[in-house]
Amino acid sequence: MSALERGYVQLYTGDGKGKTTASLGLVLRALGQGLRPAVLQFMKADPEWGEIVSLTGLGVPVRQCGLDHWVVAGKVTDEDRAAAAEGFAAARALVESGDYDLVVLDELVTALFFELVPLQDVLDLIRHKPEGVELVITGRRAPEELIAAVDLATEMRPLKHYFDAGVQARPGIEY
Repeated sequence: MSALERGYVQLYTGDGKGKTTASLGLVLRALGQGLRPAVLQFMKADPEWGEIVSLTGLGVPVRQCGLDHWVVAGKVTDEDRAAAAEGFAAARALVESGDYDLVVLDELVTALFFELVPLQDVLDLIRHKPEGVELVITGRRAPEELIAAVDLATEMRPLKHYFDAGVQARPGIEY
């Protein structure tokens, strides 16, 4: 039984930094209020990233469903599709289990963009989500159909970024 009377569907998209960070801020807030969060990351496969280490230490179930390489548009492999399909099945199980009040599906939108997960499957997951589950979906390039299906959509838009000056991703800040 969920502690939430009503759970909504939130979407964080856009080309700006902060989508995963915002979703994990909700996980931290949920923990502080006694809720039961879980996180599943598509297209990520490094258990040493700071958020994974911290969440695991806090007792939050985290699963990564990516492989150890970047997915390249036009060069998606059967292995990439299989990993995403397995991840989506696990995501559906998390949402429908009744064990979690908040489920974050990080980079699911990116998996949609690379056609690793069918949009209709995501729309069906949203439509059939249990009432007491808050569902958070992140990733760049959200399609209009997804934006229309969620309750809250936020676009992260870059105004200025130090990456443009050649600064590389830094441990503890970007990962």
